[in-house]
Amino acid sequence: MKVDTMRFVDKYFGVPLCLIGTAVFKIFLRPKKNVKPKNILFIELSEMGSAILVDPAMQKAKKTFDAELFFLIFKKNKPSLQLLNTVEDKNIFTINADGIISLIKDTWKFLLWARKRNIDTVIDLELFSRYSGLLAGFAGADNIVAFNNFHGEGLYKGNMVTHKVMYNSHMHISKNFIAMVNALMSDKKEVPYSKTKIDDSETVLRKAEISEELKEKVAEKIKNIIPEYKRGDKIVLINPNASELLPQRRWDRNKYKDLINKILEEYKDVYILITGAPGERTEAKQLADKCGDRCFSFAGEVKFSELIGLYELSKIMITNDSGPAHFAAVTSMPTIVIFGPETPALYSSLGKTRPVYAHLACSPCVSAANHRKTPCKDNVCLQMITVDDVFNTFKEEYNG
Repeated sequence: MKVDTMRFVDKYFGVPLCLIGTAVFKIFLRPKKNVKPKNILFIELSEMGSAILVDPAMQKAKKTFDAELFFLIFKKNKPSLQLLNTVEDKNIFTINADGIISLIKDTWKFLLWARKRNIDTVIDLELFSRYSGLLAGFAGADNIVAFNNFHGEGLYKGNMVTHKVMYNSHMHISKNFIAMVNALMSDKKEVPYSKTKIDDSETVLRKAEISEELKEKVAEKIKNIIPEYKRGDKIVLINPNASELLPQRRWDRNKYKDLINKILEEYKDVYILITGAPGERTEAKQLADKCGDRCFSFAGEVKFSELIGLYELSKIMITNDSGPAHFAAVTSMPTIVIFGPETPALYSSLGKTRPVYAHLACSPCVSAANHRKTPCKDNVCLQMITVDDVFNTFKEEYNG
């Protein structure tokens, strides 16, 4: 299902369903009060990067309540959860969002699945999605934690929440997620939750376990592309892609071409691999063909589960603001992330990362308040970022 179709369904079907759902919830469900969390379900459907950013919050919930964790996510995004394996595979439910029929069928299956597992607590991580609000409200839980817009206008998602958390647009999203866990820890009702201070130390991200076997497997795949490659050679990764959710995040490919050639000219001992999904092979090859002879297309050459092996073997990655920046955070590889419609203040990777950001008055233009849909057709916020801006940041990280 296309992103705009999902937004349409969420708005025009979600609002009346949330209104009806709230009435049913208030009359028939009536959650028990003061239930200690034991089986906690996290809902994050659409963002693969957020499945990484929520990990510190999940770790805190698991440790604080000695709870079993569960997760609900769109099927295509499940692999991101498996990079850290915080949630057991048997406790992950996926929804196929490719079409309306599959969406409805899987929604019904989920509601039965949640009740069979005695889910007592739901933490809805989505930023004001009506669909996730309905899933949270009817999962049978006694504790329902979600962001609430309180006196803000718009983005109505019903009133099926026991712990209403103030979404803070001036605080990194990982801390917003931790605030939701803190709401469950409060010994009294708060309006709004959560009246707590969250220290930077709480957002430290665990590193993935990366075996030598995996690294050797990926090294062989690199060698298939670069016959002279050997372990220890310096690899620079370039990720010029961004999801269809927000195509405005893509820095110009001609600038990527100039950047790649500049790196190859200055650093004679590096290889550059252009990464991407299997469906991005053609674009990656076209870009590689415009660059020097130490630049290669590597799109589609590794499975998602092998990405962390590639990152661990690489010196550094330059990427648009997209999932790979967050996936790399579970490894030791540093990243340089080019931001435009989003802000690093909210969505910077939790790994070793350097943002490149123009700080325009109109940026960020996407937020929780507009379903991350911008009217912009001219991403000057990225156009203003020059090749030298990125190259100079690259040199500082590479040489440091």
